[in-house]
Amino acid sequence: KFEFNPKVGIDNPALTLTEDTDSEGVGEPRFYLLTKENTETFGFCLHEELVCPGHVIRQLEVGGVAQRRGLQDGDRLLQVNGHFVDDMDHLRVVQKIKASGNQVLLAVLDGDSYEAAKSLGRDLSQMLPDDIRPRLCHVTRDKSGFGFSVSCPEGTKGTFQLSVLQDGPADRAGVPPGSWLLELNGDSVKSYSHTQLTKKLKQSGNKVTLLVASSAVEEFYRLRGLRVTAALADTSRLPFKVRELHLVKGPAGYGFLLKEDDCSSGGVGQFLWDVDVGLPAEQAGMKEGDRVLAVNGESIEGLDHEQTVHRIRARQDQVTLLVIDPAADEFYHSVGFGDVVLPWLRS
Repeated sequence: KFEFNPKVGIDNPALTLTEDTDSEGVGEPRFYLLTKENTETFGFCLHEELVCPGHVIRQLEVGGVAQRRGLQDGDRLLQVNGHFVDDMDHLRVVQKIKASGNQVLLAVLDGDSYEAAKSLGRDLSQMLPDDIRPRLCHVTRDKSGFGFSVSCPEGTKGTFQLSVLQDGPADRAGVPPGSWLLELNGDSVKSYSHTQLTKKLKQSGNKVTLLVASSAVEEFYRLRGLRVTAALADTSRLPFKVRELHLVKGPAGYGFLLKEDDCSSGGVGQFLWDVDVGLPAEQAGMKEGDRVLAVNGESIEGLDHEQTVHRIRARQDQVTLLVIDPAADEFYHSVGFGDVVLPWLRS
């Protein structure tokens, strides 16, 4: 049995889908958006059990976040942040939840429906929407502009739909035609008038970061009363990436130094310096100034320098580091991603 109790909680209402059942006794998946405060927990354990297939929700904390939002003992976890997880290794699913940081979107199916669907040979992934993630897009202006225009119903605020020029900057950045604008440069546009939005776009200079949702994605969240945030976004189209470095120690060691220093965005981080030419660190793609986010798949948030060094040395002859360069680090913080969320961006 593997138990997991994420140390986070919620401030947004969590929503469930309908409980209707079909003629085969298989209910519908339910969705819960859980958002944490650092001092709270999700209030449940995720089990892998011999007698119950799937990733099983257990040990709901009485009065805790998960119970208040409607999760049930025995529910099976199907999806984490839009990723189907029923066919994944249990530890990997746990890591996905941990890496979600302050917010996670879960899709679950009640235990009876899950076992009925399995016995009928149903493809559980087909019971879920294809794409429920908004997009975070970074658009660079060219001679024609950003390549999108904004329409807004007269007299309203915060409702902006984008018309996208084919093969223009916005199109190349992945902005879906007809999508709805939710955030501009990390700030919600909910209270903006059209005039205010236009002014903000002009102040953005040559680059702008948009959180957008296609009509289908916007409808998915709106019908369930869920709030869309950047933490749930598909970031695959962004030019800023986190990198995974796998190092095998050579006769002269790994060839880098770890230094604790202040982050430009605030707080303290563990940074990589003095990368030696020709040694494993450089060969793996390490760059001076990279900040370490995770060691061997585990986030180092909250660890001090000595604890991080201990993690790196835990495996005597090899280590896997998740790192981010300064430009990407600054970007993700500017659009509302915290340290805990960054490892999740890799997926």
